[in-house]
Amino acid sequence: MRYQSKLFVFLFSFLTSLSAWAQQYPDRPIKWIVPYPPAGTTDVLARIVAQPLSEILGQQVIVENRPGAGNNIGTEAVIKSAPDGYTMLLVNPANGINATLYKNLPFNFIRDIAPVAGIVRTPNVMVVPANFPANNVAEFLAYCKNNVSKINMASSGSGTSVHMSGELFKSMTGCNMLHVPYKGAGPALVDLIGNQVQVLFDNLPSSAGHIKAGRLKALAVTSEKREPSFPNVPTVGDTVPGYEATAWFGVGMPRGTPPAIINRMNAAINRAISEPKTRERLAELGGALIVGTPEDFGRIIQAETAKWEKVVKFSGATAE
Repeated sequence: MRYQSKLFVFLFSFLTSLSAWAQQYPDRPIKWIVPYPPAGTTDVLARIVAQPLSEILGQQVIVENRPGAGNNIGTEAVIKSAPDGYTMLLVNPANGINATLYKNLPFNFIRDIAPVAGIVRTPNVMVVPANFPANNVAEFLAYCKNNVSKINMASSGSGTSVHMSGELFKSMTGCNMLHVPYKGAGPALVDLIGNQVQVLFDNLPSSAGHIKAGRLKALAVTSEKREPSFPNVPTVGDTVPGYEATAWFGVGMPRGTPPAIINRMNAAINRAISEPKTRERLAELGGALIVGTPEDFGRIIQAETAKWEKVVKFSGATAE
């Protein structure tokens, strides 16, 4: 009886101190790892959200680019960090795709990451250089047929949604394109604008400015429906029936992060992306908000991982 009483006192004290610690969180800056170089979609989205999030939390949220290995270096860094709420990951489609694309990952993403909150879901956009001799998907396919093995398809890295959107297009059309992976969308866009590569199925946020400025030509968006921010751009599915691919982004923390901290960050992120200025900036980039609980975002991760597993296996793509 005395042992049970002492155990109760210990557990009560422990839970009380844990609750107090969570209430004080955060009391120092938070590191937000983006597993890609600057200028790509993941980086753009993180910086848009980091500012209002810092104001809400009362501590600076510092965006740190940690590119390499198709998103896996930055992801592993977060997974191996202390589960104290001070290191978080910009979760993106590659996390779901890589589970199948890579055969020997040193982690299991669904098991090792704690879902925190969603941010946005965006279509990809099929873009070509401004002077490319095709103005729509049908003309692109005709060009592909008449120029066999002459189309280089850039991507922001093996295993990204950019890469797999292109692989899905190849598998559904028979268009023969050579995959050229880059370390992020930024350098891929530079070479696309410079005509070093011919096509990119880019996340819309990182290409939107170049499209509006006339540096790139948008042939189609990859979503099922047209994107409101580019109403005159058709969908790939208008020409290739059944084609659909979208990118999704959110936040994760290492497994074992206290639920109270995850819930605190979830509430802060939902509030940050719902603020009028932030919502407007994300909408301009073609982003539809993902507002919900950590469990809601966890279900998105699981569903997208299952979806892209089928695409990876169907395409035969590998990264190792």
